[in-house]
Amino acid sequence: MGRYRTEGGSDVEFGFLRPEFRQGPLVGTVQIYERHVFLCYKNPQVWPPHVEAAEFDRLPWLLSAAMTARKGEMKKLTRLTICEGHDGTETSNGHVLIFPDMIRYRGLTHFDVDTFVEEVLVKDIEWLPGTSETLKGSCVFVCSHGSRDRRCGVCGPALITKFKEEIDARGLQGQVSISPCLHIGGYKYAWNVIIFGPNLDGELPGHWYGYVAPNDVPVLLEQHIGRGEIVDALWRGQMGLSEEDQKKAQDLRFRLNEETNAEKSAKEFTQAVEIGSNVNETQADVVGCCQGAGNSSCCQNSSPKEKIKSNQVNGEGVKSNKVRASNSGKGACTRKACAMPTWFESWEWEDTYAALAVVGAVVSVAIAYSCYRQLR
Repeated sequence: MGRYRTEGGSDVEFGFLRPEFRQGPLVGTVQIYERHVFLCYKNPQVWPPHVEAAEFDRLPWLLSAAMTARKGEMKKLTRLTICEGHDGTETSNGHVLIFPDMIRYRGLTHFDVDTFVEEVLVKDIEWLPGTSETLKGSCVFVCSHGSRDRRCGVCGPALITKFKEEIDARGLQGQVSISPCLHIGGYKYAWNVIIFGPNLDGELPGHWYGYVAPNDVPVLLEQHIGRGEIVDALWRGQMGLSEEDQKKAQDLRFRLNEETNAEKSAKEFTQAVEIGSNVNETQADVVGCCQGAGNSSCCQNSSPKEKIKSNQVNGEGVKSNKVRASNSGKGACTRKACAMPTWFESWEWEDTYAALAVVGAVVSVAIAYSCYRQLR
């Protein structure tokens, strides 16, 4: 967060390095409401501490007064927030944004306030003097009301700068809009942010985040806006849910994540066991034959067919191959048992010569003995 720090020690006292930063619980800190109205009006540098109560700013004051007077007639719990009325070089003072409807009305003046509140917020019909436009993509609002609380004035501009940098770097212009707004509640959670945009189910809830630092901006863009996944470590709550329901919603997500991780771990363990079993079977096929006397194996690693083919290449007779193939089918080794070779199968030519020599010696001795007896 180095280059986003403010000068004069403000960051330590009011910014991201203040002692209270990320010290309190976040979830369940959003009061229940069902509709959010943003009035675009001027900019944070000129906002007084209480814009809605400043009579010299007639438009915010009249709209706030009219909504308060008709509050009991509205079907939805509605809150009003002032956001920046300058978008680059374009002045949008008097534009009204309505969420979760994702609608924008242009050019509201202090002469139209009562009619607007009557038709749009009380009767839930279209405001005929104005033309409604559908908002696309995701709309992000950052509390930057420094004249109301110094913490928002320090943290807000730094986060808006980081958001704009990341939006430009990722080519998200036109898909994600960023705007400073005044007090939304919970100064101690600054920096505060609200994100409106469709989730994976096509719903349009507004999600509140707190204790957000510049390094968290890429996470919000990638995880929340990009994949539609809530960043629970920073999540304060959601529009349309009570404080208790917000806590239950987060607990449910935690349980689902634990179950998903458990299933993933079990699957990986099963795959590892199967791989290990296959390796053991392969090794048993290769070296599992029984051993004969003198550590000599009674069978070869190659299959009978491969052995026959090898014998043919080496010039052995077809008949010999048939005999060996037959023997390998009946008496060859398996993984459990192996038949010992008979004396005939192991007889060699050297054994024949030795036997003949012994017989010859015996015959010679017998003849000599017979001649000896006749001479006596």
